[in-house]
Amino acid sequence: MTCVEQPTPPAKPATIYDVAAAVGVSPSTVSRAFSRPGRVSAKTSARILQAAAELGYRAPTVARAEALRQSKLLGVALTDITNPYFFSIIRGAEHVAVAEGYSIMLIDSEENEELERRLFDRTMPLLDGMIVAASRLPDAVLRGAAKSTPTVFLNRLVPGLPSVLTDNARGMRRALEHLAELGHRRIGYVSGPTASWAEGARWRAFREGCYELDLTEAKIGPIPPTVRGGAGALPQVREKRVTAVVCYNDLISIGIMRAAKGIGMRIPSDLSVIGFDNVFASDLVTPGLTTVAAPLSLLGERAARSVIALVNDQEPETTADSPSVLPMRLIVRESTTSAPRR
Repeated sequence: MTCVEQPTPPAKPATIYDVAAAVGVSPSTVSRAFSRPGRVSAKTSARILQAAAELGYRAPTVARAEALRQSKLLGVALTDITNPYFFSIIRGAEHVAVAEGYSIMLIDSEENEELERRLFDRTMPLLDGMIVAASRLPDAVLRGAAKSTPTVFLNRLVPGLPSVLTDNARGMRRALEHLAELGHRRIGYVSGPTASWAEGARWRAFREGCYELDLTEAKIGPIPPTVRGGAGALPQVREKRVTAVVCYNDLISIGIMRAAKGIGMRIPSDLSVIGFDNVFASDLVTPGLTTVAAPLSLLGERAARSVIALVNDQEPETTADSPSVLPMRLIVRESTTSAPRR
């Protein structure tokens, strides 16, 4: 019997991921080394080109690469552009971007997870970098998006990816300490969207703070993070028989105060209210809203500097191993007072 030697199957062509693994850099850095060499350090670029030659990798030459070289666009992905929480974040990011020669593209998903996913797919190929503020998508989807475009996350901790966060735990603790000093013992937390990372962080901090301060907790919600959502939550707040509430955000707080006034309740005599974020409207309502303030403009600035650093293969202010955590502080206004006697 004659043995016929089977032909050896052709080797699988090397990919951008093979080159990235060989050099120890991200696939996006390899892509930039070929399409935008001026944005990768000479040393890193030389290592990438050498590894590509050894592996037999050939970068695809497509017309879109030339367009990407000159896009100078950074995306800012938002869950609701009408929410004033994002206004200062956008302005902070824009100031940094313009100073560095970039423009901002706003991407509004309208609190719709499927729309957010589609918008990512459509816009990421057009962008140099992306800032994702308060995404509702699963971590796995966000990791996949970040493989193609340098990405920084705001108020969302995605393990293995750079994030800029606010210190929700300390902010919540200050709010609860303030209410405890005023004599409140049964306090409600009016919760926001279940898909929000910040919601989970604030609820955990609320429960822990109530336990440590010997307070009785009550949870209301989840509630849409809007003024209308807050107004609709008032009946649930009253059912819990709490003397004070801490809300997921300022808009919910303002809605609760508006609805309370409509039925003759007195804020803060009948119910003390604390919000989160310190959006501009919190100081315009009557009574003025006590709130946990986030440095919103600084959030946008730091995210923009970090994503521009990633685009240019430089060390960002926040890294995958060390998220940037910004402080929060309690601003006391007129919506909180001593607990009513019952």
